[in-house]
Amino acid sequence: MKKKIALITGISGQDGAYLAEFLLKKNYVVVGTDRRSARMSHWRLDRLQITNKIHFEEMELGETFEIERIFNKYKFDEVYNLAAQSFVGTSFNSPLSTANITGLGVLRILEAIRTKNPSTKFYQASSSEMFGDVIEKFQNEKTPFNPQSPYAISKVFAHNLAVNYRNSYKMFVVSGILFNHESPLRGEEFVTRKIVKGLVKIVNKNLDCLELGNLEAKRDWGYAKEYVQAMWKMLQKNKAEDYVVSTGKTYSIKEFINLCINYLNIEATWIGSGINTRLVDKKSKRTFIKINKKYFRPAEVNYLKGDFAKAKKYLKWEPKTSLKKLVKIMIDDELKFYR
Repeated sequence: MKKKIALITGISGQDGAYLAEFLLKKNYVVVGTDRRSARMSHWRLDRLQITNKIHFEEMELGETFEIERIFNKYKFDEVYNLAAQSFVGTSFNSPLSTANITGLGVLRILEAIRTKNPSTKFYQASSSEMFGDVIEKFQNEKTPFNPQSPYAISKVFAHNLAVNYRNSYKMFVVSGILFNHESPLRGEEFVTRKIVKGLVKIVNKNLDCLELGNLEAKRDWGYAKEYVQAMWKMLQKNKAEDYVVSTGKTYSIKEFINLCINYLNIEATWIGSGINTRLVDKKSKRTFIKINKKYFRPAEVNYLKGDFAKAKKYLKWEPKTSLKKLVKIMIDDELKFYR
């Protein structure tokens, strides 16, 4: 039986690595691409011991000829577009680059599929950040978008393009609206990994104090390794549709920190309020965590909670890992590889 060929853009990222591992176990031929600056950074793939099983190709989402070259070389069964300028904070400093890669990059891929092999199934990594400043208790596939950053605006553009190509050209195009998903493979610029790494450093006396931004922001956090399975399930359906992937539970950053210090047996307590909130050692009163205004976004998203009912009903997918268990997984891994 002929093996399916899948393209994963952004393969060296958290989701790309877990998805590659999952597809390889499904006996796929996996072709992976990354931007040039990430080309030699395969630590996640190395950690999963799959680097030598992947066919690597050079491809910048900002360069049409590179995309067309890849699509001329391979006849893909499935394409998973996970590449993006994916850090919200950076998008405020680099809005043009974010729009070009996260937004227009999707258009370039969709055009390549339409003109080279329109039967290829396409997955677009949409984001809960597209919902932005919301008032509904839960966000689902019908919740209006209200993006609050150049990153989120670019994701909405890409999401709408995906819908348009599905409807206009009858292509199999889906978007997974994934809420925050974390793991030991998360980048250090993301707040959950920053907290885990920072607290492990504090325990090992290699860091005096961790500085963070808005501690009251609430997020729906799941386990990335489970979320990539939902991506694959979307492309196995007979009908192309969009799905929210989430846990249906929300926690503040402060609550995430509390789970971490409890697991690490750090005897600490919160004092102060607002910008002056600090986490201090109960005995010495030494400050472990404090707020720094520079980590606040120009426009904040304070609350997100996803409704994954559609994914549960039609994909037979639901989250299995609690946030408490996820914290354990991340900290255990951080301690294992700590230097």
